[in-house]
Amino acid sequence: MEKVIYLVWKHESDTEAVFRQKLLERVSRQIVDAGAHKLRIGVVDEGVTAAASLRIEATKPPISGVISVWVDTSVRRQPFENAIQASVSRMAGYLVTESEPIVNTKHVAADGQRTPGMYQVVLLRKPPRLSREQWMDVWLGIHTQVAINTQSTFGYRQNVVARPLTYSAPKYDAIVEELFPAEAMTDPMVFYNAVGDEAKRKKHEKAMIDSVVRFIDFDKMDRIPMSEYTMKS
Repeated sequence: MEKVIYLVWKHESDTEAVFRQKLLERVSRQIVDAGAHKLRIGVVDEGVTAAASLRIEATKPPISGVISVWVDTSVRRQPFENAIQASVSRMAGYLVTESEPIVNTKHVAADGQRTPGMYQVVLLRKPPRLSREQWMDVWLGIHTQVAINTQSTFGYRQNVVARPLTYSAPKYDAIVEELFPAEAMTDPMVFYNAVGDEAKRKKHEKAMIDSVVRFIDFDKMDRIPMSEYTMKS
């Protein structure tokens, strides 16, 4: 089985609510009917309005949603792409290898329902100063545990891009998915897993930043808060 991630952009005329409805109803139904084994959808909507200050946008215009599809083979992906393309202004598809250092067992939503909290999607590009091997070693081999130790995530997925699947897809090397408690959208002490302890928050924030700057250029990174919906588990 393979995992394919599609980044999607809404039509300018669509509101966030209209775009979410398109993805969760028409697109989701068509993808499932086309034979997807699993389907997860992330979308920018009113559920994460409070997290606006956390957004980092290197890609213009910023993405509006993320569609993750698990398929027998990405070679036969055309029916899924046809379903997506009919409802978006633009899409970019990537074959990825997924690692899941934190499996969400705390806040599991039923199929079709919103996962509680905030779904944070981060798009990464490897800095030129690092070889791919160095970059992977720092990110996966060292940073992973730092992120787990310093943040309040209850779900954490690391997707290494194997190759782009669609024409003119932006160059990304990885797509990260993180699940945070809702309070983390507005409270740094919750975000950094340091409720009631300002010294601990500062320590965790510094450790996180010191780790991230080793393998990420912030002006080349996107961080987009979204709502997550598991449509077929």
